[in-house]
Amino acid sequence: MRVLIAGGGTAGHINPALAILSIIKQRDKDAVFLYAGTPDGMESKLVPKAGIEFTPIKVSGFQRSLAPGDIVRNVKAAGYLAASGGRARKIIRGFAPDIVIGTGGYVSGPVVYTAQKMNIPTVIHEQNAYPGVTTRLLAKKADGVMLTMEEAAKFMPGVKYELTGLPVRKAFDELPSREDAKRELGLDADAPCIFSFGGSLGAGAINDSALALLRWESTLGHPVSHIHSYGRMGHDTFLSRLAEAGIDPKGKGHIIEEFIYNMNTCMAAADLIICRSGASAITELEAAGRASVLIPSPVVAGNHQYHNAMTLANAGAAKVIEQKDLTDDLIVSEVAELIGDRDKLREFEEKAAQCRIKDTPDRIWQVICSAVKR
Repeated sequence: MRVLIAGGGTAGHINPALAILSIIKQRDKDAVFLYAGTPDGMESKLVPKAGIEFTPIKVSGFQRSLAPGDIVRNVKAAGYLAASGGRARKIIRGFAPDIVIGTGGYVSGPVVYTAQKMNIPTVIHEQNAYPGVTTRLLAKKADGVMLTMEEAAKFMPGVKYELTGLPVRKAFDELPSREDAKRELGLDADAPCIFSFGGSLGAGAINDSALALLRWESTLGHPVSHIHSYGRMGHDTFLSRLAEAGIDPKGKGHIIEEFIYNMNTCMAAADLIICRSGASAITELEAAGRASVLIPSPVVAGNHQYHNAMTLANAGAAKVIEQKDLTDDLIVSEVAELIGDRDKLREFEEKAAQCRIKDTPDRIWQVICSAVKR
């Protein structure tokens, strides 16, 4: 099978694309891949590192602002869009794919659309509960539409789809027990453990909440372990703020780092997780079966993180705090209530685990094979 895949702009589009290619490779050892992405995007670095051939196509989004800088960017975006169809056609003719797969981002639009015009089978994968513009435009003519979350379907009436879920890292297939994970991390096996993170870049709202919680935890008469990743955003500020608060980041029960590399072990150790609600985070919470307080990013397209978070909240697996409502007192109050109620935490865990789609790779493979046959 010859597979052309396009998706980029953020890791939320790139990582699912690489995971889908891995699923295909496991089932078709002779499969040949080509990844189309923007030359300056994250995909231009991540894809070659994964050993996948990469070909560039210039596409960028339009800005809604009328600021002079944004007007200039929109002129460039219009030029890229005008040229993208011809470039996509050249890529497709040169590679001669059996199927073209889009995982979102502006770059997947012209590639998948051109393939549809050339009568080549196409499949798209939508990661979020609120589908992006590209997905909604391409879905009606795609041979297969794969959704991570059922809620996305209501924004695409009349479109046939398969609920496949989102592939998770292999490390989440066999997590250690909570007690073993705590011991591996050097944490008290009997103390409740909070794990907070805002992604590799970090998030100011998550860092502020973590600081408020660490201050509160220091006043308690019983131990509470806390793992926190402050990310690149907090590199120059978070540790100094801890010092001002008199909190030792290396103190007993603390794991406070810029990046967390053993995410699976930390999630396994956690009794409660505080994080954003990107599609990967939601899927990993389901895979780990962990209770969470979700603080959706308010600066993403279509407010899709809020819609993602509500899938777990509506399932009885999480609490959601919108950033506009977030205060130190509120986060402390919510966390105190949850870690003081073990039964509620276990109920959240059970509901999160029930949301997981365990056979995601098989479902994705079936959609791809069906599209190729059609």
